[in-house]
Parts: sequence; structure tokens; C-alpha cells
Amino acid sequence: MKTEHSAEVPAVDEKIPGGRLATLGLQHVLVMYAGAVAVPLIVGRALKLEPEQVAMLISADLFCCGLVTLIQSMGLVRFFGIRLPVMMVVTFAAVGPMVAMANAMPGVDGARMIFGAIIGAGIVAMLIAPVIGRLLNFFPPVVIGTVILVIGVSLMRVGIG
Repeated sequence: MKTEHSAEVPAVDEKIPGGRLATLGLQHVLVMYAGAVAVPLIVGRALKLEPEQVAMLISADLFCCGLVTLIQSMGLVRFFGIRLPVMMVVTFAAVGPMVAMANAMPGVDGARMIFGAIIGAGIVAMLIAPVIGRLLNFFPPVVIGTVILVIGVSLMRVGIG
């Protein structure tokens, strides 16, 4: 978009009309919601939890996704939170290990084991995030895309099961 008084605006920075923006926002929320519900359903079934417990797991997941979305969007302190309008959701990359843990120890005790592992992994991830951020230049988009493809293909068996 070019005006008389300004330079050309890159396509990524263009202002989107309100109707299209609302449609894209709704699509983003629906995709986030599907992921935020699917992972607890898969893990809850693998843990052999009661339907009420699975419902609680889904509610806790949605609450945490909303909380982390606010933290990432607004930021907490100078170095914590990306301050971009993104919606955070559970990653499917962790489903395989969580299902394996659930098969080893089903029930509430298995859920406790999974939650402890998630908390530990989160702490480690926050500690190594600055180092990983500096290493991103060594991973071109083709490498990142391949890793995401391998994760998706490996999870097809879990989703079908």
C-alpha cells in the first residue's frame, strides 16, 4: 500500500480490514481450542481417568493456555514474554512421551508423574531458552519444517489409536 506521504508498507505490516481480521482471529481461536482439548482427551484416555477427571484436565488446560497467552502477549518483566498477539496451546510433540508414561503408570499417580515431568521440563526450558535463542541461526527453515513433519508423522499412530 503506497500513499503520497509515506513509503511502501510491507505486506506483513498492512492493516487488515475489520471483517477479515475478525474471521482470522476466530480461526486462530478455534485451532487453539481444538489443540487444547485434543491433548487432554488423548492423555486422559491413556491414563484411564474417569470422565469427570478428563473434564477437569481439559478445564485446567484451557485455563493455563489462557494464562500463558496473557503472559506472552503482555509480558511480565523485561525478558519474560514475547509481547506479540499469539495464542499459546499444548504441543502435540509431548503426546507420545505422555502416553508412554500413562501406559507405564495409569490413573491419578500417572497424572502426577506427567505433571511433575512437565513442570521440570518447563523449568529446564526457561533456563536454556537464552542459549537456544542464540543457536537458531544454525537451524534454517527446512530443518525446523522437517522436525515438525517428523513429529506429526510419529503422532499419527497415537491419534489413530
